[in-house]
Amino acid sequence: MESGFITVTHDAHIQVWRTPNHLLREFAPFVLHRTCTGHHDDVTSITWSDDSRFFISTSRDMTARLYTLDPLEDYRPKTFAGHRDVLLKAYFSKDSKTIYTISRDGAVFEWRQKPKDRAGDDSDSDEDMVDADAPTGENAIALTRWGIAQRHFFNQAHTKVTCTTWHAASNLLVVGFSTGVFGLWEMPSFTNIHTLSISQEKITSVAINPSGEWLAFGAKKLGQLLVWEWQSESYVLKQQGHYFDMNTLSFSGDGQSVATGGDDGKIKVWNTNSGFCFVTFSEHTAAVSTVEFAKQGQVLFSASLDGTVRAFDLIRYRNFRTFTSPSPIQFSSLAVDPSGEVVAAGSNDSFEVFMWSVQTGKLLDVLTGHEGPISALAFSPTGNTLVSASWDKSVRLWNVFGRGARAIEPFMMNSEVLALAFRPDGKELAASTLDGQITFWDLENSRQTSVIEGRKDISGGRKVDDRVTAANSASGKSFNSLAYTADGSCLIGGGNSKYVLIYDVREGVMLKKFQISENLSLDGTEEYLDSRKVTEAGPVELIDDRGDESDLEDRLDKTLPGASKGDLSKRKYRPEARTKAVRFSPTGRSWAAASTEGLLIYSLDETIAFDPLDLDIDLTPQSVLTVLNRKEYLKALVMAFRLNEKHLIQRCFESIPPPDIRLNAGQLPILYVPNMLRFVANYLETSPHMEFGLLWANALLLAHGRHLRDRSGEFASVFRALQKGITDFQMSIART
Repeated sequence: MESGFITVTHDAHIQVWRTPNHLLREFAPFVLHRTCTGHHDDVTSITWSDDSRFFISTSRDMTARLYTLDPLEDYRPKTFAGHRDVLLKAYFSKDSKTIYTISRDGAVFEWRQKPKDRAGDDSDSDEDMVDADAPTGENAIALTRWGIAQRHFFNQAHTKVTCTTWHAASNLLVVGFSTGVFGLWEMPSFTNIHTLSISQEKITSVAINPSGEWLAFGAKKLGQLLVWEWQSESYVLKQQGHYFDMNTLSFSGDGQSVATGGDDGKIKVWNTNSGFCFVTFSEHTAAVSTVEFAKQGQVLFSASLDGTVRAFDLIRYRNFRTFTSPSPIQFSSLAVDPSGEVVAAGSNDSFEVFMWSVQTGKLLDVLTGHEGPISALAFSPTGNTLVSASWDKSVRLWNVFGRGARAIEPFMMNSEVLALAFRPDGKELAASTLDGQITFWDLENSRQTSVIEGRKDISGGRKVDDRVTAANSASGKSFNSLAYTADGSCLIGGGNSKYVLIYDVREGVMLKKFQISENLSLDGTEEYLDSRKVTEAGPVELIDDRGDESDLEDRLDKTLPGASKGDLSKRKYRPEARTKAVRFSPTGRSWAAASTEGLLIYSLDETIAFDPLDLDIDLTPQSVLTVLNRKEYLKALVMAFRLNEKHLIQRCFESIPPPDIRLNAGQLPILYVPNMLRFVANYLETSPHMEFGLLWANALLLAHGRHLRDRSGEFASVFRALQKGITDFQMSIART
């Protein structure tokens, strides 16, 4: 808050802490200001008043209490009682003369100053409650004798309130219900403005933007995120993640899209720059095990445990081909040849590899020889060889397009093979095994070249049911997924642990270790178990207490007898930190991991990072042109960069008079200097206004040269682009 204090709650207690001063370096920056008690059950929310002198808390004990930031003489916290269910939230009105309390059963109580003649009347009658002789001054909220002025009810049948938010400027109350419905009410008249069903599950969180025009909703169970513009009744944003674990991923040929498949049977295609999903395919009826982009054209292939391999057209967004085997089996792996005309899939139960023609959809061949489930398939980048890995401790090479012997002598391993990866030139093969080794093979000479012992590198994190320490545990010490970098010099691997590692292939040393999650609610993120959570019956986390939930809907188990979700081999519900797939982008500038936390993308480029700080409802192309017409050139230029529309940037750029270039370049925020230099470099290459571009380049380097020099490595790509533009300009002058 503005007063420099924060409130935190633990069980029934509330603590007020003084926030640290960012200008001072203190040994103990957080100082406890005071502790507030009085509730008899867990506190559910805390809301500050506008002047930051008071705050009101709600609790599961069905009451709200009004506290002061600093102790007041003879003041006892006011109690707001009368609700018949858990209180979720309490809010102050804009003038702080009204307090609204909302309970889970759909009741909204409006509290105001009691009139003098009823100061001692404790009856439940609400008539004639008006503001009379209300206290004034800075302690008015504490001195007010609060009473119920109105009782309102949402009257939503068979539902409960799950979340609320309040927009004080427009007196709007937004409420989300357990049926997936949300409503918008105007207070104090309690007029229903808007009601809409947006989900099949309960809405777990809601927020409203400062102007009160956009509403954001989250549904935890389905992983939904919605932004609704209620005045025009339209979606601003609608996103949904995978319902269960994300099993696999694949980069498109240009690196602009990533496809993922999950246990929920859905395939989602994401934009790597925005982080948003723009298409979802739900044709599969079981978990998707592998997805793969075709090297040529806009086609995506997927293999699933429902016994089908499907091909999707990413231009018309349709499933145009479905491949099946003669007998129903589950497909665990997939490979597409470089031409995109042949697709192969390996099975879990028949230990065979099936090959189909993409053009006709017919089964071309069935490759037999493995004695265990097929764990991985890969076509050579040259397209002549198909490699299969299996739990029978072998890697087999198949000459699928030749006329001679189909199967080449298999490579035998010391343990079950889990993953394969071809070097981009097709001359080297990497295979990971269950014992934590990564083995490299020279395919031209059919010999093993090197081995990386990755057991100690990949291991990390002790699970709650482990009887030994993380260092001595045998579980999770193997790589489930491998991928080469674009130049083939490095190899990235991930597995059933919280780490993803990058190795130098030639030297066999680990270059970098990434930790995919710091989330302590996931199993396997802590190195040591907390002895405080260990009881005589074992770790507390292993005790399934979902049947002890206070809410009936949370206690009910609506699944069919014998049905399960997620990992069917586990009898626990706590998610585990692990990486199921890693892939490098074809551009070589980024890599992605399908993990428990979702789709993670790591990049060398700053432009790929999603920066939500620059989102603004008022930032539109029309508003940029309006500012430009007022000759506020610098403001218009910055707004254009925030929108990142090239034609808009160029229009603002060219509108700046040459005498004003040095002034605007000097005042340009440092955040936009690299983008501005990159734009000037492209401008020099394509525009006939050469002198104008050179004036900008000179002014930017003079004004921000020190900052750019100190970060020369970070902005190296910008400098190269600028140098190229100036060199081309110099050569064009020399030719004339």
